[in-house]
Amino acid sequence: MVQDRPAPMERRLAAILVADVAGYSRLMHNDEEATHAKVTALLAHVVLPAIAEHGGRVVKNTGDGFLAEFTSSVEAVRAAVQFQMRINELTKNEEEHRRIAFRAGVNIGDVIVEPHDIFGDGVNIAARLEGIADSGSICISSAVHDQVRGKVGIEFVDLGELTLKNIARPVRAFAPARDRQALGRAERAKPVALLPPRLSIVVLPFANLSGDPAQDYFVDGVTESLTTDLSRISGSLVIGRHTAFTYKGKSVDLKQIGRELNIRYVLQGSVQRGGSRLRVNVQLTDAESAGYLWAERFDKPVADLLEMQDEIVARLARTLDVQFVAAESRRAATRLNPDAADLYFQGRYSLNKGLTPEYLAEARCFFEQALAIDPDHIDALSRTATVEAALGVLFLTDRPDEHLAAAETKVLRALRLAPDHAWAHFTLAIASSAPIA
Repeated sequence: MVQDRPAPMERRLAAILVADVAGYSRLMHNDEEATHAKVTALLAHVVLPAIAEHGGRVVKNTGDGFLAEFTSSVEAVRAAVQFQMRINELTKNEEEHRRIAFRAGVNIGDVIVEPHDIFGDGVNIAARLEGIADSGSICISSAVHDQVRGKVGIEFVDLGELTLKNIARPVRAFAPARDRQALGRAERAKPVALLPPRLSIVVLPFANLSGDPAQDYFVDGVTESLTTDLSRISGSLVIGRHTAFTYKGKSVDLKQIGRELNIRYVLQGSVQRGGSRLRVNVQLTDAESAGYLWAERFDKPVADLLEMQDEIVARLARTLDVQFVAAESRRAATRLNPDAADLYFQGRYSLNKGLTPEYLAEARCFFEQALAIDPDHIDALSRTATVEAALGVLFLTDRPDEHLAAAETKVLRALRLAPDHAWAHFTLAIASSAPIA
């Protein structure tokens, strides 16, 4: 019997426009009904007519924004420029804290088409570009810029190659350069965008100090296993073993490695066997300054080498997770305008200091600030639930049942957004198993 072949997936090349309201959560908090009415009116009377006029279609609404597609990059940018200019004109006399302003991102890419949605890297990149656009402005990819240059009546400034969240490769981006202020913003964006990603690290091949080439397999095994374990840390970016091993046996400049690989941290180590004992030395270094952040030495009696390798790697990975959080928290504390991730790491650091009422309150404050910036920050959401669960389980409050219920509510929301989030499942188990008074 011949089986029917599945219908081929529909794909097409499209110009993708993603837009939303800047500071929407804050605006709704300040005046829910007025904000909703203003946004609805602007979408109906300004945004949608501009999209239709330039041959686009709204694929779906996203609460405070929308996803639209066009057959032409030129028309997509023209539509975005048209509705942004009109909205800026209509709202220019409003108080800043009440003013509605859209951000828009435009990209071109091959998309998967479904009846009520489109998918693919092209859509994801447009969404990330929207996230870095200024209020009342647009941000476009280099692919779009190549198509629209000289055709839309405005000039663009090159923001350089930007590292965008959950996008594997850097994306070159452009923003309108209508005046000196816009140019200044773009220049300031370059060094920020080119900063190495948080929790980015390379594990350099550990040195074999035993003088016995037969021990190389064990030393390399520690390096490879540690690379694998560190990659499991949420949010980490670990350089692959094949790239890391190109530095094996070479005299290295850690700052140069940091620049070449665009990373924040370098982990080095050595293994030495003497008689019946094994010594492992490890150093974590800041790639920008080449300064040591943490160092440790492990001395173990030689037993089963593979079992010992697993023990050493597991212990190192756990310790490094804590050290990463501390290092990122120190960085975040120096920033004038911390983002959601900065605040999340500061909250994690507070949690790591101890499960006392003082540190739990401090951690919750940081996590809630992170969620005010990014309400869907899964890690901050799940750790907020952890704080609530700890208050209830450890009876650090007069109302443990209320805190446990709050923990369950928050963690279930996190799991709806990320069903496989390990820490959220761990927190849910704690909150669900605790006896309620």
